[in-house]
Amino acid sequence: MPSPSPRAVLSADNLGLLEAVSRLGSMAAAARELGMVPSALTYRVRQIEESLDVLLFDRSARRARLTPAGAELLRSGQYLLDELDAVARRVKRVATGWEPEFTLAADAIIARSTLFELCEAFYAQGGPTRLKLRAETLSGTSDALISGQADLALGVSGELGQGDIRMAPLGTVSFLFAVAPHHPLAGVEHPLSDEERFSHRAVAVADSTQRGRGRSHNIAPGQDVLTVPTMQHKLEAQLRGLGAGFLPQPLAQPFIDAGRLVVKPVQGPARDIPLAYAWRQPRGPLEQRRALAWWLDQLQHANTRHALLMQHHQV
Repeated sequence: MPSPSPRAVLSADNLGLLEAVSRLGSMAAAARELGMVPSALTYRVRQIEESLDVLLFDRSARRARLTPAGAELLRSGQYLLDELDAVARRVKRVATGWEPEFTLAADAIIARSTLFELCEAFYAQGGPTRLKLRAETLSGTSDALISGQADLALGVSGELGQGDIRMAPLGTVSFLFAVAPHHPLAGVEHPLSDEERFSHRAVAVADSTQRGRGRSHNIAPGQDVLTVPTMQHKLEAQLRGLGAGFLPQPLAQPFIDAGRLVVKPVQGPARDIPLAYAWRQPRGPLEQRRALAWWLDQLQHANTRHALLMQHHQV
């Protein structure tokens, strides 16, 4: 008869059996404590050893002592037992309405410091839900929600044409055209025309969508472009004079005040972008989606929405 697989023998009962032998120092004493026939316990231990192809106990002495392999098995086994206990507690809590996992898609324009402050407050509730954050840009933010890869999207621009998706205003962000003091456009005194802007390298954040080519703004065909992955990369590139472009006013303002960025007026309308947050409407009562309900409740507060767009503290 073939030996059981390693996964089959690494059960909670078998780990408890091995722990008893190690603690009491003999098979016979462990059998008495566990209410087993000694021969049955000895058979179980040998079955585990054969399945793992290791010796777990040194039987040369009067007292049963763990081998290094046995000691490692008990150490790792205790971790597995703790995890099983944690899973049991988590399942029980999830049954009360908490989602096992909740994913937020945050656009590059969202203030990371405020987002993490909200995560801290969420964890303080003591719920079992595991949070997952996705860094997205432009249409990638809404696509994460539409594709089911996110439960809540922060910083959505435009309308979402999905019947079960709900949207609410997050706020409006002004974008300023800014360059480093040593950039060639810094000394131009009149409002910049499109032709003047397009004759210099632009810094653009890549659209994170997985579908198609994504969107781009304020870029002319054939213009030299430095494409970066996040808004923070764009800010640093422009601070270094590697290119020019529009930056969110809340993110750029500390560097404008410090003289590290120069705001240049441009021809055309102001770049004020309305943003929203969006979620997929649950089919059941919201009380059964307690993580979503918590985040939506936070977003009801004007101060929270303002902070997500405006409070770009530098870590």
